Amino acid sequence: MDMNRAFFLKNEAKKPNWRIVDAQGMVLGRLATAVTNILRGKDKAYYTPHTDAGDYVVVINAEKIVLTGDKWQGKTYARYTGYMGGLKECTAQQLLEKHPTHLVELAVKGMMPKNIIGRQMIKKLKVYTGAEHPHLAQAPEKIKLD
Repeated sequence: MDMNRAFFLKNEAKKPNWRIVDAQGMVLGRLATAVTNILRGKDKAYYTPHTDAGDYVVVINAEKIVLTGDKWQGKTYARYTGYMGGLKECTAQQLLEKHPTHLVELAVKGMMPKNIIGRQMIKKLKVYTGAEHPHLAQAPEKIKLD
């Protein structure tokens, strides 16, 4: 390799893998940080910030996520319907009961870059409740996050 040349990952050279992460008993922020690094490709030697070099990530058991402290009642998620006075807020506990996968998706999405590449990378995240998922044909590699 020539040391006077910069390395740029080409689209033809990308070979994304599939990885499974079990969220049971994991803290939400630590899980989201690890998943974000995998999606962006920061765990690979050929990481380049302006390209999508990451892997696909399947998160299972999303309903068994852990929040520290009083965040189940204190952390709020807000959305706006588009109508006047349409600000809707719910706590993390209410969001978990209604949409268990949204907690993980929102945490990871908040850590991704806010640009076209970030929107492209977030599509490679698949979150499921329970241990079953429809991605067995991709032969995903199960990884253990610490």
